[in-house]
Amino acid sequence: MAHRRTRVISSMRNVRYPQRGTGTTFERTLLTSPRVTPGNPAASGDPAPARLTVGIVSAGRVGSALGAALERAGHVVFGVAAISDASVHRARTRLPESRILPVEEVAARSELLILAVPDAELAGLVRGLASARTVRPGTIVAHTSGANGIAILAPLQDAGARPLAIHPAMTFTGHDEDLSRLANACFGITAADEIGYAIAQSLVIEMGGEPVRVAEEHRTLYHAALAHGSNHLVTLVLDAVQALRDALTGPGLLGQQTIDDQPNGLPERLLAPLASAALDNALRRGQAALTGPVARGDTAAVAAHLEALTAADPQVAAGYRAMSRRTAERAQAPDELRELLEEHR
Repeated sequence: MAHRRTRVISSMRNVRYPQRGTGTTFERTLLTSPRVTPGNPAASGDPAPARLTVGIVSAGRVGSALGAALERAGHVVFGVAAISDASVHRARTRLPESRILPVEEVAARSELLILAVPDAELAGLVRGLASARTVRPGTIVAHTSGANGIAILAPLQDAGARPLAIHPAMTFTGHDEDLSRLANACFGITAADEIGYAIAQSLVIEMGGEPVRVAEEHRTLYHAALAHGSNHLVTLVLDAVQALRDALTGPGLLGQQTIDDQPNGLPERLLAPLASAALDNALRRGQAALTGPVARGDTAAVAAHLEALTAADPQVAAGYRAMSRRTAERAQAPDELRELLEEHR
């Protein structure tokens, strides 16, 4: 897998992006011309790689991180749209040489326009830009929504823009670790044609990520899978930490940290190695990583768990029951255990 990714990166480095007004001759060159790579000095006669003039709407957690990554790759982020105080701060911190401009001006001057807004705002933003005719024909317009493909960009595509969906499969906090995490992330990309996929692939590789092709009709399923495996994981971990806080209440060992409701405490340290190992095993070994009382069919242990959790917090107990039912289905647990988990459903 690593060798295959290395070959892809080598083949796509120094890609020359289509400029406004160029036609099919350039696009054929994009896909077929040799690339300048450390292992291919014979290609050094090719023109220097194109650097894009990039505009970002808006300078939120995702947009500012992508902007910083593109600047590291040599592109020029000339301007960003930022309204909230937090966005303005991120723009000035992560993109200090970029100007904070109105959305219309950012859109009008961009060769690559990145729309990094919440999913609920994307369609309205696209319609507004199309109605104002601020996006020039030939502009590469990429949004960062996981749930949407390129159909949502149709009003701009009809006006001559090249639509891309480039979604980093990563959670962003707005802190410094975002950039290092971005460099190791996969990106779900969707485009209208092979030229679009080549452009999206090149942009992702330049940012240090790994591009993954997602069909337009599968974007919702793709996004649901990522949300289930990341957002719901946070809920699961926080419920477990809450139960551990209750379990560890009382006198501790000499020098033991006091149990409180602040994160990064003793309950988190107790759970972290186990949770990290379980996640790693699941990703590396699949179904074989499934262990514990439900996987063993230990009905008595699961019943005791439910009783203790219900006494501590009925909502946490309900979450445990729901996850246990799904685990029992995967593990093909005995009927007795399944019947216990179906009670009070």
